[in-house]
Amino acid sequence: MAGQNRSSNTLVVPQARAALEQLKYEAAQELGVQIPQDGYYGNMATRDAGSLGGYITKRLVQIAEQQLAGSRQF
Repeated sequence: MAGQNRSSNTLVVPQARAALEQLKYEAAQELGVQIPQDGYYGNMATRDAGSLGGYITKRLVQIAEQQLAGSRQF
């Protein structure tokens, strides 16, 4: 398996990077969580990081559900 990138941080759709970054900052603002300016999350409280990740996941599921509901033709 040499040479394979197995990182879970690899985007399936690289063009979505800007939208995901925007979602991250919107979520942080709504939750009152400070995003580290240097991009290093190691000093961030576990509770804050978990809240942010959970909120982002919740929003992504909502967006996907809306898109699926809009594309269904019965």
